[in-house]
Amino acid sequence: MRWDRNYSSSEVEDRRGEDPVAGGGGGVPLFGILRFFSMFGWKGTLVGLVIAGALFVGSQFTGSSHHHLASRPAATSPQEDELFHFVQYVFDDVQTSWRTRLPGYKDARLVVFRNSTHSACGVATEAVGPFYCPRDREVYIDLGFYDELRRRFGAPGDFAQAYVIAHEIGHSVQDQLGLLHDQRRDSVKIELQADCLAGAWAQDAERRGELEPGDLSEALNAATQIGDDMIQRREQGYVQPETFTHGTSQQRRESFQAGHDGGPAACGVKVAQ
Repeated sequence: MRWDRNYSSSEVEDRRGEDPVAGGGGGVPLFGILRFFSMFGWKGTLVGLVIAGALFVGSQFTGSSHHHLASRPAATSPQEDELFHFVQYVFDDVQTSWRTRLPGYKDARLVVFRNSTHSACGVATEAVGPFYCPRDREVYIDLGFYDELRRRFGAPGDFAQAYVIAHEIGHSVQDQLGLLHDQRRDSVKIELQADCLAGAWAQDAERRGELEPGDLSEALNAATQIGDDMIQRREQGYVQPETFTHGTSQQRRESFQAGHDGGPAACGVKVAQ
């Protein structure tokens, strides 16, 4: 993907230098709670975050010490600095695209953290992975997730990383259109529409000359590798369709492709001409 390697965004908050939230960062019991509820899609993640947050607040009143957020600069590597600039560029690029297409679209914000941090939905941890919190309209991501995407899921490449961001902003689009909280829709449909909206952004980015050869293949591979059936087969050796939260590999790949080929209309979203 073609991008500005020195790009910085006013919509991104860098919390990598903060101390981890007490009880967060993969500890017990918060890790187990978040891991369990994340199996049930974005709604489950939200419930898990609220419960984990409540437990954290309770621990502050019963513990012998209080934890405060540090204001020190984050210690980084050149590789992480480059990834941080990339994430900022993509985040703004996706939202610029939606501002053009959806009159009245209001920007979400991105919080980049390490291990764990506070969100309006509770405690955000690296164990949950990237997510959109509708309560504060912010996307949360630990950059370490991209190592997981490459190593654990077999989905390398900068456009695979961009796809993840575009998917989460897709939830922001749904939120503003009243689609995220529609109780008639199940989590799989919501997640597949977010995949489609990510593909619609990819279409726009390609039209503007940002895509390079192989970029779409990277995104489609990522969609395939993080399908519910693929993850379950890899981690437990069998598939349980009744527990799917995001859709199969084929569904996720086809949804992204539909957005890329047909734009927002293919995702069921009307935009300005």
